[in-house]
Amino acid sequence: MADFVFLHGGGQGGWVWDETIAALKAQSGGTARTLTIDIPGCGQKRGRDTSGLTFDAIVAELVTDIEASGFRDIVLVGHSQAGTVLPRLAKARPDLFSELVFASCSGPEQGHNIFDMTSRLHGAEAMIALADETVPIADRFRPMFCNDMAPDYAEAFLAKLGYDVWPQVAYTERDWTYDHLAAVPVTFVHCLRDVILPPKAQEEYAQRFHARRTVYIDAGHQLMNSRPQALAEVLLVESTNPPK
Repeated sequence: MADFVFLHGGGQGGWVWDETIAALKAQSGGTARTLTIDIPGCGQKRGRDTSGLTFDAIVAELVTDIEASGFRDIVLVGHSQAGTVLPRLAKARPDLFSELVFASCSGPEQGHNIFDMTSRLHGAEAMIALADETVPIADRFRPMFCNDMAPDYAEAFLAKLGYDVWPQVAYTERDWTYDHLAAVPVTFVHCLRDVILPPKAQEEYAQRFHARRTVYIDAGHQLMNSRPQALAEVLLVESTNPPK
């Protein structure tokens, strides 16, 4: 069986994959090997000074993390903002990865940064409101992240936010390349109830990532938390039957 490596999205850490990894291990009879990697400043790397990091340095550090695991024939799974990193990892070490799975991932156009992309999707006023620290973080993020979660679970999830911070360069970087992904088996997991990345945006990004297959899950943006069993099932199928 392929090894699975998971990379989280913006404002989160490797912890966000716990439910999906538990489901993956259960469905595989305990045979699936998994690794979560953290962007500097997130998860197990919280509290680091990331002000001097370049985007290439972030990628190099993640490659080192993966190499240390000894994993090979990897299914690399990313969520949301991880869509900016997976293509760089695949370009840096194509020998490590057998397939890439983009779970509702963002893919900015060349010359545009994450702020540009998000403003285009939701408007400048929404961006300002999202950054308004006078409003509790739970109130700002509940409509975006929790639209398909039970109330109790949503509160528990929201309580985990606010501690993981991607380096500033991740939001100012504008140099993106995707053409090399045409040579890699790529699957895009499309979340049908996602309000952060609407359907048209997900379709656009799937094309940009050269996805050979799109899988649809009736879930909001945090599918790894709200639909972990469904995502785990998709990943197991993909690992044994990658798109041609």
